[in-house]
Amino acid sequence: MANPNKSKGTKWESDVRDYLNEALGLAVKDDGGKLRLVDIFSPFNVRRAAQEGAKDVGDVHAVPFVLECKDVAQAAVPKWLRQARAEAGHAGFPYGVVVHKTRRAGTRQGRVHFPVGTWTQVRRALGLSTADMRKRYGFTPVVRGLDTDRWYLTTDVGNFADVLFAVRAIRDAE
Repeated sequence: MANPNKSKGTKWESDVRDYLNEALGLAVKDDGGKLRLVDIFSPFNVRRAAQEGAKDVGDVHAVPFVLECKDVAQAAVPKWLRQARAEAGHAGFPYGVVVHKTRRAGTRQGRVHFPVGTWTQVRRALGLSTADMRKRYGFTPVVRGLDTDRWYLTTDVGNFADVLFAVRAIRDAE
């Protein structure tokens, strides 16, 4: 029998991948309702990462983001953010974020947590002020004590799809 927690995590990773691919127009549902990639060779398809070697490369790759997906009741966001940052580095991606499942809610309502530094890099790349970034993409800051390593900004998966689309658009324009 498979590990039920591993199965839950794998399902959450797949749900996030599928939601983002569909939201970005990279996948469509066929006549049977099954999601199919429009172009299986596109480097922009959101994919579950195959783990290879000793260094973890994250759960889902959504160029230029590595997503560390978590389906657990007890959140440990600062710890997860350190993990996401390290895994993004291992995968050679500039940004690492955490996608945490929200209980009794759809994939779109899952929470996406950005470390402050990553959020600032993305905000600057998009040419947005702090207020505009927060308003446009629904970010809420979480500040815990004086240790800035424990600070982060959070939005939902639906808004993250819009951030991802915008970041990819400016990277394509370069």
